Amino acid sequence: MILERIEKENDIKQLSEEELKLLATEIREFLIEKISVTGGHLASNLGVVELTMALHLFLDLPKDKLIWDVGHQSYTHKLLTGRREGFDGLRRYGGMSGFPKRNESACDCFDTGHSSTSISAGLGYAHARQLNGEDYRVVSVIGDGALTGGMAYEALNNAAQLDSNFIIVLNDNNMSISENVGGMSAYLAGFRTADAYLDLKIGVINSLQKIPVYGDKMVAKIRRTKSSIKQLLIPGMLFEEMGIIYLGPVDGGDIRGMTKVLSEAENIDGPVLVHVITKKGAGYPPAERHPARFHGTEAFDIETGIPKHPRVKANYTDIFSTVMRKLGDRDEKVVAITAAMTDGTGLKRFHNMFPERFFDIGIAEAHAVTFAAGLAAAGLKPVFAVYSSFLQRAYDQILHDVCLQKLPVVFAIDRAGLVGSDGETHQGIFDISYLSSIPNMTILAPKNKWELSDMIKYAVNLGAPVAVRYPRGEAYDGLREYREPIVFGKSEWIFRENGVALFALGSMVKTAEIVRSRLKEAGIGCSLINARFARPLDRETLRLAAEEHALIVTLEENVLTGGMGEQVMRFYSESRMAVQVLAVAIPDEYVEHGNVSILYHEVGIDADTVTERVKKAWEDLAGK
Repeated sequence: MILERIEKENDIKQLSEEELKLLATEIREFLIEKISVTGGHLASNLGVVELTMALHLFLDLPKDKLIWDVGHQSYTHKLLTGRREGFDGLRRYGGMSGFPKRNESACDCFDTGHSSTSISAGLGYAHARQLNGEDYRVVSVIGDGALTGGMAYEALNNAAQLDSNFIIVLNDNNMSISENVGGMSAYLAGFRTADAYLDLKIGVINSLQKIPVYGDKMVAKIRRTKSSIKQLLIPGMLFEEMGIIYLGPVDGGDIRGMTKVLSEAENIDGPVLVHVITKKGAGYPPAERHPARFHGTEAFDIETGIPKHPRVKANYTDIFSTVMRKLGDRDEKVVAITAAMTDGTGLKRFHNMFPERFFDIGIAEAHAVTFAAGLAAAGLKPVFAVYSSFLQRAYDQILHDVCLQKLPVVFAIDRAGLVGSDGETHQGIFDISYLSSIPNMTILAPKNKWELSDMIKYAVNLGAPVAVRYPRGEAYDGLREYREPIVFGKSEWIFRENGVALFALGSMVKTAEIVRSRLKEAGIGCSLINARFARPLDRETLRLAAEEHALIVTLEENVLTGGMGEQVMRFYSESRMAVQVLAVAIPDEYVEHGNVSILYHEVGIDADTVTERVKKAWEDLAGK
């Protein structure tokens, strides 16, 4: 087996041409086998096997710097740098990350996880190389989807000023802007160089130039117009106009062809973009047919590609999807926005039914928010569905363009809280903190699936900036009998007794239910309050809770600093109310990848840990 001979970086360079072909096949088989058990990003990794091999043949790692945009397509890179054994624990707690990590290998020179960052990071390395007087190659890999992010263009604009070599590899997998970057570019490039076209162009120019006075002016105008058209239709021309040399397109399955182009690119003093055409899911028919489904997949049956553990109950994204479809039927002013996450955020049904009111703006969250603000200012009701971790990329736009103007934009924040296997860059544990700092923002979180439905309907008609945050995974169907109408800034009493008051937000209401039962078994009276609003706080209920209880426990799936618990403590302090507050939240730290139930325990927000903390706090109060 050729793959077993790859024990460390650069071992690939010892292989023959025939062995390289066998290695590519073995890598695909290995990835399919392992990811079918652990889950992970499959389609994107299968598409870049040969590209990654070519990069490793070209580069000398870890001296040279290879930076992956997003990084979910770095599995082959990990294999070629001696991390084969780590795939049994891929994305599991304490195991290997599904993204590049500097603390995992010297060959991972930059941590990634979010999109459109690799060119900026690579440019930083290139300038540092000059300033430090060092000599190494810098290659940034970016996908056509990531190239829709504004940050990528900011970096390209800045890169044009560089006077030393910097290679940008555009991985064009026909999944995003491929109509412009891929087939159209190759077609027009060939058309422009055809003999008939060149003869016609020369003939027209010669004829026009013979016209007295106006001939030269007409030729100049045509040339300016032609240049503008080329910039629109031929991406290579756009890069060239920015001062970046364009090479390609190159077949992403041709290892030697790619290494040759990379070697040519190395001879250019300045930034150069190598355009590589790849295919998502290459080599595994189910992933080729359904690349979106195999972008981030759970464990699956290799023979059929069907998930091994199909979902039985609806998740929160499903509930949101249903509500949006119904709202679209009832109100023609409701419009939906996604940042390249139509399926992931549950907007596919809305898109199919109301295509004219659906906008996928690409991986450009900042643009999405200001675009939504414009729609709202014009009288529509925009709903921006986005993962919590990605919304933080648009903080300035939320603050200035939406909330400053009090525009009625709804932020449907999916994956709020711990999301599990994708790790630090994807955990949605900061949104309450950063949104609570913004004036005019309202933040809600549902306790179960029925409350999510109610909250989305409420938010769309609120007429003000509002965020509804809900977790990843199966939608809780308990507490169905508790469904008071949503009233601005009002929480919901579920159980009311003297003793301890559990003031829980969103997903933590389910945990609080369990904690309450255990406290009752221990002889401790306990109330349960569904906070509903993280902002504004229900001050009236907090006052009542302090009058009737000696201990207030806040529970939230967010970091402590800036979270609901901290705000409750400040309220009681400023009100000078004599009540003990225990804030249960995630510690102010990044949380690694792993099963969510394990992570709950590790960060101390699981029912067992919370129960023991509350008992201890209660005993301390009794002892005073």
